[in-house]
Amino acid sequence: MLRRSIGLLALLLTMAILATACSGTDAGSDDTATDTATDAGGDTSADTDPVDGEAVDIEVTLFGGPAEIAGYQALVDSFESANPDVTVTLNPVAKQDDLLANLTTSFAGGAPPDVFLVNYLKYGQFASQGVLADVQPFLDDSDVISVEEFAEPPLEAFRFDGETLTCMPQNISSLEVYYNVDAFDAAGLEHPAEGWTWDDFLAAAQALTDAEEGRYGVGVEPSLQRIAPFVWSNGGDVVDDQLAPTTLTLDEGPAREALDFFLDLQLVHGVAPPDAEEQSLESEERFVAGQLGMYLNSRKSVPSLREGITDFTWDVGPMPTAPGGTPATILHGDAYCMSADGNTEASWRFIEHAMTATGQEILAESGRTVPSRLDVASSPVFLEPDEPPASSHVFVDVIPTIRSLPHTGTWSQMQNQVDSVLTDAFYGRIDREQGITDMISTAEATFALDGS
Repeated sequence: MLRRSIGLLALLLTMAILATACSGTDAGSDDTATDTATDAGGDTSADTDPVDGEAVDIEVTLFGGPAEIAGYQALVDSFESANPDVTVTLNPVAKQDDLLANLTTSFAGGAPPDVFLVNYLKYGQFASQGVLADVQPFLDDSDVISVEEFAEPPLEAFRFDGETLTCMPQNISSLEVYYNVDAFDAAGLEHPAEGWTWDDFLAAAQALTDAEEGRYGVGVEPSLQRIAPFVWSNGGDVVDDQLAPTTLTLDEGPAREALDFFLDLQLVHGVAPPDAEEQSLESEERFVAGQLGMYLNSRKSVPSLREGITDFTWDVGPMPTAPGGTPATILHGDAYCMSADGNTEASWRFIEHAMTATGQEILAESGRTVPSRLDVASSPVFLEPDEPPASSHVFVDVIPTIRSLPHTGTWSQMQNQVDSVLTDAFYGRIDREQGITDMISTAEATFALDGS
């Protein structure tokens, strides 16, 4: 108990440092915010596994916009209908950083939610403290779902020790290119498709840019998650060691070439909105307004794009490939994690239900989720919706090219700090070379905490 208490205090301190070091948004924080958020640290009566015939309550905390939360509520209703002895309290929060703050407080206070949904880049700070219950033994014993039914990239990302599955992957979203079909057609451009290159990507961005009219070719967030696919496609690496990173390798060879290509979109070619323009109208809003030809993001943008775009046709295509390189994209996957001190039996029953074909279809209908179940991801429920994008198959086609960043205990803290420096370099607030030097030194200092 003393060891766990110390671990929890360390976790609280780490997250406090993170909150101070960053702006309060993560690399994927353009989810639609809800007006209120319920603290995940509320009381829970499910401290032990249920006794036969005894009704129990479990608490499930997750993040998302209104369309996503409606999907999760439908999932809860479906579960409770099939499991009348379990009541689920659903605690939605606006953004993933809100979730992390709530989780830190609730774990430190000894009242964490039984289940929570978290991105693979974020769960390591909890797994490293030993406060999660591995789902592997539950999955091994299940006669409802089996590991073979799920895509491998997110499974790999949620094996904290590289072998045992820590959390159950809920989706397999990836970074792709949303594009304005009407703008591409008006400019006589080929649509983004398998095999298109960085040169094609840049040429399209230049053709779609008219800065005087406030229109730009591409909107992209300056972050490690956005840079990584360019680095991998060019044959480089983001870190020196995927399992135990000690430094970033973005100043070397193919990785540096990819970083320069990314920075040049803003600093040299001017095809991305400059600092002041981005501050006045963020890229997703600019894309919805028809003032952006391409927008790089994960599947999470779909609900807001469906709701906001009414006067032009839009679709999605794959990430471009480096000259002479290989196709690559990056995982944007979330998973259900169980608190070690929660009601693991009832929690697993909820997760198990959520991961059935029926459970995954409920969330797929919201448009936000690329199901981690291969049968659902390849089904008409996901591939043939009545709403855009018409090319949802892209998210399935690219699965063999999906890679992930490390998920160590300090990764989330490091990325927030490095992304801040990268943003300054991307918008020319600091010198390029100084920015790269600062990114690497910042990362090395934070990585060193993993071994302390």
